[in-house]
Amino acid sequence: MPLPPRKPRLAIVSPFIDKRHGTERRVAEWVDQLSLRYEIHIYSQDVRDIDLRFVQWHRVPKFPGPHILNYIWWIIANRAMRMWDRQMRGLRHDLVFSPGINCLDADAVSVHIVFAEYVRTAAEELSFNRVPVRAWPRLLHRRLYYSLVMMLEKQVYGGRTASLILIARRTAMALERFYGRREEFPVVYGGLDQQIFNPERRLLLRESARKELALASERFALVIVSNDGRNKGLPVIFRALSTLRELPIDLLVITREDPAPYLAEVRDAGLDGRIHFLPPRDDIEFYYAAADAYVGPSLADTFAQPPAECMACGLPVIVSANNGTCEIITNDKDGLILADPTDADTLAAMIRRLFEDREFAARLGRNANETARQYTWERNGRELGLIFEQLLKRKARKAVQTVAQES
Repeated sequence: MPLPPRKPRLAIVSPFIDKRHGTERRVAEWVDQLSLRYEIHIYSQDVRDIDLRFVQWHRVPKFPGPHILNYIWWIIANRAMRMWDRQMRGLRHDLVFSPGINCLDADAVSVHIVFAEYVRTAAEELSFNRVPVRAWPRLLHRRLYYSLVMMLEKQVYGGRTASLILIARRTAMALERFYGRREEFPVVYGGLDQQIFNPERRLLLRESARKELALASERFALVIVSNDGRNKGLPVIFRALSTLRELPIDLLVITREDPAPYLAEVRDAGLDGRIHFLPPRDDIEFYYAAADAYVGPSLADTFAQPPAECMACGLPVIVSANNGTCEIITNDKDGLILADPTDADTLAAMIRRLFEDREFAARLGRNANETARQYTWERNGRELGLIFEQLLKRKARKAVQTVAQES
């Protein structure tokens, strides 16, 4: 009896995967969706929230020390491990997929950020003149890291070997501006877990969440999930809220960052006691339930997952035009779009409008939920699977052509 055909073998190269971060959350969900159709091999330093019975994790050791050193090590180590598996174990991958710049030999790369565009947009924030001397070592590290990533971007995005998959259509402009790519790229917007992120669950959790966070009933709570406060727009939010001090507004900043670099800005803006830096939770919907609106004036964001999750929860959201999430939003209908992410006055006006016109805010939230319901991880997985199938067929055709030419 003939053996059943082998599933296509897919290598996923990502330094860490879990369901608590934007990019990593997408990868984790994609693994769940694709594991029945592909034999998946994950090359990663840390994997969580994935059922490892259905995939194989090749653990890449971490390099202790600053992030930039671990990143250099990671680029070298994951490639060496895959070469070892191929040469010594006969493990040949039909496709190598990377979310971002994690290797130089990927067949497909999902573009979650173009660092060259981010550095251009955030030039002022990355200036040594903008931070105190004590913060210079941290800023120097960031600038060195960004320079390294941009050098690798030039090889990956500027070349023609890897097929690029966009998370938002706006990324195509940055790819053309910096790397001369003018093709029509497939776009796969982020998916959402509708069982977790929905208005009913938000309302169910609301009272207990606000009680645990000691938010009085009259306080209007904004929320932002931030892994890079400068890029996510925290300084702009602080400036906007400084003009709204007469209103009972609080800001919940969900972050793993050390809040210390922002405390002076908070004091200067007169916002002591109103800005709450809080640790991430596995049940991020807890914070959404406590909030009245999401605010995210990102300087550069390919497609931020948290505002989309808040839309699914029925919250009104404010995003910048530099955030790809705006592509699924119609301004004034199911969200608010800030044209200039550095415009604190307009952001303040948007926040004031949500605070003062609760009927408008509720309508935005209802419409946001209707929009977000279109985006599921099942749909996401199907779209990505079709792209991979086309890549496999293209590789097979090239292999046949190569054999024909050699013979």
